[in-house]
Amino acid sequence: MAEKSRAKPRPRVAVRLGLSWSISLTARILAVNVIALALLAGSLFYIDSYRNELLAERYRLAKSEAEITADALADEDAAGRLSLIARIGPTQDLRLRLFDPAGNLSGDSFVLAPPAYRLIDPASEPWFQDAARMLDRGMDFVLGAPPIPDYRDPAHAGASAWPEIAAALAGRETRINHKAAPDRTPVIIAATPVGQDGSALLVTRNARDITENVRMARQTLAIIVGGALGVSILLSLFLARTIVEPLRKLVRAAVRVRLGRDRSVVVPRLPDRRDEIGLLARAISDMSGALRQRIDEVESFAADVAHELKNPLTSLRSALESLERVEAPDLRHQLLGIAQDDVRRIDFLVTEIADASRIDAQISRTTFEPFDMGTLVRGLVAERGQRGVNGGCPVSILREDGGDGIASSTDLTVAGDAPRLERVLQNLLDNAVSFSPPGSPIEISLSRVGSRVKIAVADHGPGIPAAARERIFERFHSLRPSREEFGKHSGLGLAIARTIVEAHFGKLIATDRTDGAPGARLVFSLPAWQSEG
Repeated sequence: MAEKSRAKPRPRVAVRLGLSWSISLTARILAVNVIALALLAGSLFYIDSYRNELLAERYRLAKSEAEITADALADEDAAGRLSLIARIGPTQDLRLRLFDPAGNLSGDSFVLAPPAYRLIDPASEPWFQDAARMLDRGMDFVLGAPPIPDYRDPAHAGASAWPEIAAALAGRETRINHKAAPDRTPVIIAATPVGQDGSALLVTRNARDITENVRMARQTLAIIVGGALGVSILLSLFLARTIVEPLRKLVRAAVRVRLGRDRSVVVPRLPDRRDEIGLLARAISDMSGALRQRIDEVESFAADVAHELKNPLTSLRSALESLERVEAPDLRHQLLGIAQDDVRRIDFLVTEIADASRIDAQISRTTFEPFDMGTLVRGLVAERGQRGVNGGCPVSILREDGGDGIASSTDLTVAGDAPRLERVLQNLLDNAVSFSPPGSPIEISLSRVGSRVKIAVADHGPGIPAAARERIFERFHSLRPSREEFGKHSGLGLAIARTIVEAHFGKLIATDRTDGAPGARLVFSLPAWQSEG
């Protein structure tokens, strides 16, 4: 029970894996390109670190400005201090506030001189600035940035309204802070003691340029990412179209071929495509063509089998039906002989048909081994002579190319299935015996031509007309000698022989005799075996 329970989750895993590939190829191409750009868009978040660096730099600048100004004020009397902050504030875009030891405001550069800056009211700005501020808040929320307090001028002007002044006086050091103006731009605040009398200086600056620089950098990057995204989407759609559309055409054609509803289905070959898609299209087209050809051959073979079996079956049925009505012993004996011949004919046909139908599958599972064709030919001729199946026709063997002879013909070695190739020679010799006049010779010649071994079987029969030299290799070819006993041959011998030869990467053809004499010559060639040494 434990093993069964552990095995249960496996189908669910397979289902999940199957669903993960259910997304279309177009969507996957888009996703891959968009994800890469999304990672690039993530660099928008790093602009926050750029802003922090700008703020840190402004902190250092504000501290330096405040301390330098405080040192200058320490050497002045009360009137000189007021005159100095009135000059420094407008020139440095600062607001300087001077507090006396009691914490009262003793001088303000915005009062003593024209204001160096003005805080902008957001209501007076165009709509796109509101959108920019909303984007700023959104980025701060996504990044988890701490909230920035709003900057407001206090209702009373005393030092108690400024925590930075109290901290600076308590620690006798410069304190820096920043707040957000109404338009969400930073206001840098620096407080530092002035001299040793307990006075303090408060310096403020509206650093609008920080926000502008950050927004400009973010806008530039957003434009780049947006443009790249648009180009990537267009290129992805173009890539998907060049890949997906041809594949869809191939799929539709393959489905129609599979359903078999339209024999005229043309699988697109995409001749203009020189890439892998084109190679796939042409391979599928060739495959479907070969499949149709094989189906047509099977259908034709089935029709031929039915036709060939019908004749002896009809004769057999007629003989058996007549046998019941015939009383004469001689006639009954004749009908029994006809029935026996028909049974032998059917048995022979069934054996040949079975062999022809499974020969391809059998050879595809066979391991080819090297062997000498000269030895095979000699052994076959001797065996046929002992059985006396050559019809009184002497069979001779010779080397057509003037080689070293047949006895030690190492150059006639081929790789293949020796019993199958022996079957080829048997069929060729049977064909030669059938068409040869009694006692006429049959010649078997062997030769080595380049990298191929050639074997030819020639007879002195009527020969084969040029127009019929291909038809004789068709299954159930019916052109037989007039003297041949009915039912002795199946019409499959030469077809089987060509199938075996082609399965060995060879070729079997019919030609005239080379000496000009009447007769036929059947020639097959095979690749010569090349030893690895």
